[in-house]
Amino acid sequence: MSSIIETVVENEDSLIPFVIFGCGTLIAIIAIIFTTLKNIAVNGERESSRREIAAYVAEGSMSPEDGVKLLSASPDAQA
Repeated sequence: MSSIIETVVENEDSLIPFVIFGCGTLIAIIAIIFTTLKNIAVNGERESSRREIAAYVAEGSMSPEDGVKLLSASPDAQA
């Protein structure tokens, strides 16, 4: 292991690919982590909304037809 480090330190031109691939890997890992966290948050909010709609229907302040319309609406649709 120390021979690899010595080779890299002695030959500065061989350090550039390590830095480039290291930074690229770090950026990719960070992007994957944040995408996963975003998906967890979105799915949690979607489930919370479904439970809230079900509660409104159960208490009678919303008709079952309106509840079905809201639940079947596309999440990508913009108002």
